[in-house]
Amino acid sequence: MIIRHLYHLQVFAILAFLFFQCSVPSEPDFSYQKAKLLEAEGWAKVPAILERIVPPTFINNEFIITDFGAVGDSLTNSLPAITRAIDMCHEAGGGKIVVPPGQFFMDGPIHMKSNVHIYLSEGSRIFFTSDHTKYLPAVKVRWEGTVCYNFSPLIYAYQQTNIAITGEGEIDGAAKDWSVEWRKVQKPEKDLLRQMGNDTIPVEQRVFANGFLDLDGDGEDDGYGDGKLHYLRPSLVVFYECENILLDGVSFKNSPFWTVHPVFSKNVTIRNINVFGEVLNDDGIDPDSSEDVLIEGCTVVTHDDAISIKAGRDQDAWNRSGSKNIIIRDNDLLSGVNALCIGSEMSGGVMNVFAENNRIAGGKHALNFKCNLDRGGQVQKVYLRNTEIESCDEAMFIFRMDYHGYRGNHFPTKFNDFFVSGITCEKVEEKPFKIVGVSDEPISRVLLDDIKVGEAGMDSEIEFASDIVFNEVYVNDEKVNR
Repeated sequence: MIIRHLYHLQVFAILAFLFFQCSVPSEPDFSYQKAKLLEAEGWAKVPAILERIVPPTFINNEFIITDFGAVGDSLTNSLPAITRAIDMCHEAGGGKIVVPPGQFFMDGPIHMKSNVHIYLSEGSRIFFTSDHTKYLPAVKVRWEGTVCYNFSPLIYAYQQTNIAITGEGEIDGAAKDWSVEWRKVQKPEKDLLRQMGNDTIPVEQRVFANGFLDLDGDGEDDGYGDGKLHYLRPSLVVFYECENILLDGVSFKNSPFWTVHPVFSKNVTIRNINVFGEVLNDDGIDPDSSEDVLIEGCTVVTHDDAISIKAGRDQDAWNRSGSKNIIIRDNDLLSGVNALCIGSEMSGGVMNVFAENNRIAGGKHALNFKCNLDRGGQVQKVYLRNTEIESCDEAMFIFRMDYHGYRGNHFPTKFNDFFVSGITCEKVEEKPFKIVGVSDEPISRVLLDDIKVGEAGMDSEIEFASDIVFNEVYVNDEKVNR
């Protein structure tokens, strides 16, 4: 009897607990109050990230390229001179290589080495040949998110530390004409490379450029190339698996492809630079699977993405590192497509992105988070605040999982924990917000707080999304509630 009585008491206690839990309303998992708390916790991480982002310093050696035979007459090939200066600087333990005023022609790529600082004086210009055969031998790059061997970027560093390019001069890819022509015929090359990434073909077998790869230095092809010309254009500046990087003050223009592209790199400072594109695919600044990156005080004017955070494409990126701890602040952006975006190559994952006090003059989209169903991966913990947008065409703020180039897989990307506040937009021709996920992977946990869109031509589109919190959001002077 006593045991039966105790049993009944236990059952009663459990039922009473369940009744109490069901009868008392619980706070939503992502209420406004919780979202603001998480937002504050995120921004509190920024000082620690900034403490780790320390620009490189260099010993007091100076090498002037004209002392090595460079001539700033726009005709003389000054590449041998700057190469000798880089080698001597590196062997001496580092220092500054000075480019004096003048027009210095490079008949091939500049390969940087550890502890080398290139300084471009006011009135100096470095510009490059349009002869693709001069960008050989092939080097390891990540081309639109897939690792391969291709033509050398015009300025390239591989597994180097403590490197800088600063000053008031100009670096000109001089590539508009050949970039346009190559883009017309590059699709078969892109398709081939993307299939190689999809099938996880070993990187040493992904040989593009002139179809020749000599890894052991014996002068013979290692058996992976096809001996044919491939039309994947090189980027202007690539730092691949490098640490302690500084770009400051220089103007970069007329790249054959993406402009400034740190890949698998750490401790990167990009500040006060100017980027001017000429043709589509001229992305301005693309940190790619990189960590502890600061982009500040830059002016970027491009036909394609102004600033785009990348982390690789599809299966090729799933087992590689992603991008994290990236701070983007006080920049002026004007793009023909997307001013500030993540993707579409983001399969290795992106997290801890902080963007504030940026100004966007225009573009199809102002803030764009893009992928397609080939990508997989996760983008999370993105914090945007205090952004001024003059105008945009199709959407001010957009998530999309239908980006072009889809090859028929179904690996939906997970987008979650986005915190957006203090945004003003004067005019958007179409939709202020377009937040569209897919049924089995909704966009989730997005805070939109203190946002004012002066004029919008269409209603917002929100589909396959959960925990989207609107607070003090106004469009066409009307408060938006959801």
